[in-house]
Amino acid sequence: MFYGKLIGGVLGLLTLGPIGLVAGIIVGHFFDRGLGGAFRFASPENIARVQRSFFETTFLLSGYLAKADGHISQQEIDHTETVIANLGLNSDERREAIELFRRGAAAEFQPQATVSAFLETCSGQRQLQHTLLMFLVSLTLADHQVEPAEREALLEIGRLFGVAPAQLEQLLRMAQAQGHFHGGGQSAAPSRDTLADAYAALGVSADIDDKALKHAYRKLMSENHPDKLIARGVPEHMVKLATEKSQEIQSAYETIRKSRGLGK
Repeated sequence: MFYGKLIGGVLGLLTLGPIGLVAGIIVGHFFDRGLGGAFRFASPENIARVQRSFFETTFLLSGYLAKADGHISQQEIDHTETVIANLGLNSDERREAIELFRRGAAAEFQPQATVSAFLETCSGQRQLQHTLLMFLVSLTLADHQVEPAEREALLEIGRLFGVAPAQLEQLLRMAQAQGHFHGGGQSAAPSRDTLADAYAALGVSADIDDKALKHAYRKLMSENHPDKLIARGVPEHMVKLATEKSQEIQSAYETIRKSRGLGK
């Protein structure tokens, strides 16, 4: 890549002369490095590699979270198999997902190496890391409760991803509240608790102004857009979970919108 250096050098020469030429080439060099990295990340080969890492990391860490309290109950096993079935995996992928879950649930498994490998593969893509964390939070909350040991394990994983405990607790609160809107169908006159859940689902306070509310909603919808997730490297069969999350977010927003009398 040399376009950045060429353009930067020409612009610098025209505006500041020889000194500008040197400065423009230097700035253009860093632009080329960033652009080249973006192109490499978006290549089909790298997307496939990221998808593979996302799949493996999700089920390894899901197993680790499930055994956090010292044992895995039959309920947790049944729930995991239900999640795997809902993802629409083929028989080979299903077997691999179960095997990864079992490896993560083994007593000797530690998450550090798995998280480090994923971070290296996703090349610092923070939004992709956030998406994986949200997947783990959602899977943990699928039985509608988080045991203290599971919470500590989630906080540990969050620290490995460079996420502060307060931020992870925020993700937990949002995911728990979003789950209350699963299936939609909220009434036009919601209760005070329902409204509180709706604000929590969007990660905002009840005194937020209308403009900021719409911005927060659109940002969450954009983060969970299927095409964007696939482009980042989220496996296609796992995008279904994000689609359900988008429906919950939309239902929560509609609850607030109707209560405020906002137009669409």
